[in-house]
Amino acid sequence: QPRISRHLKLMAEAGLLRRSREGAFAFFRLDDATPGGALALALARDLDPADPVLAADRERLAAVRATRAAAAQSYFANVAREWDQLRSLHVPDAAVEAAVEAAVGETPLQALLDLGTGTGRMLERLAPKAARAVGVDASHAMLAVARANLEKAGLSRVELRQGDIYALPFPRGSFDLVIVHQVLHFLDDPARALREAAALLSPGGRLILVDFAPHEMEFLRTEHAHRRLGFEKDEIVAWFAEAGLDCDRAEEVTATDGACGQLGVMLWRGRDRRLQGDFPIRQFDREVA
Repeated sequence: QPRISRHLKLMAEAGLLRRSREGAFAFFRLDDATPGGALALALARDLDPADPVLAADRERLAAVRATRAAAAQSYFANVAREWDQLRSLHVPDAAVEAAVEAAVGETPLQALLDLGTGTGRMLERLAPKAARAVGVDASHAMLAVARANLEKAGLSRVELRQGDIYALPFPRGSFDLVIVHQVLHFLDDPARALREAAALLSPGGRLILVDFAPHEMEFLRTEHAHRRLGFEKDEIVAWFAEAGLDCDRAEEVTATDGACGQLGVMLWRGRDRRLQGDFPIRQFDREVA
């Protein structure tokens, strides 16, 4: 194992692999964003799939994935009762997913980030529209669930990372769409989290937020660790403005029959104020003008 770790480290330093840490684990994948990684990926695609070494690797990979899926299913079974209780209180998930997809639109995405990805459901729905899709969650257990779900859906190239929503491990301006789905009510400082998310948007990029409308279900604080009992529409709009976003959509999500459930679900969409192609005017340009 130490020898494998060293080889992986050297390949990552050479730009062939991309490394992401998840608790005590580290995951590696070919980095197609670098010349070396792209070349390695092209060469790997030309290998004979019938090669016995590759066949053995595929069998081992299938066994590892099956073990992960079983562990993820066991974890999710333990929390399923709590999830079902919450689902019974608000509009069906299908209505929320449809509202998110409508807010995203049909334009292809360059880079998508799902914060607090949980089971990976938003990535399942939206990753096919994106050239690159990344999910972040603080929970290693939930990332295991997401990884199993995404592999089952044939989306194994989606990136999953364990991370802190207040200190995200990405360069500024990395994504043209950020999703924050049913996360904000768990946070002590939701405004700060929105500022951090907005800072990752490219010029003209969009942030879509889904969370509960104000309610008085106090048991959610004690039994489900909710820090906030929903959010006022104008509260989110103000936080968007502080983060450099213009809110162009704020709506309550309803089912096809018009029902909204005991817990109202809201969707907000904010757009980065900078337009693509906006650049600071240099002193030389001012003088010429």
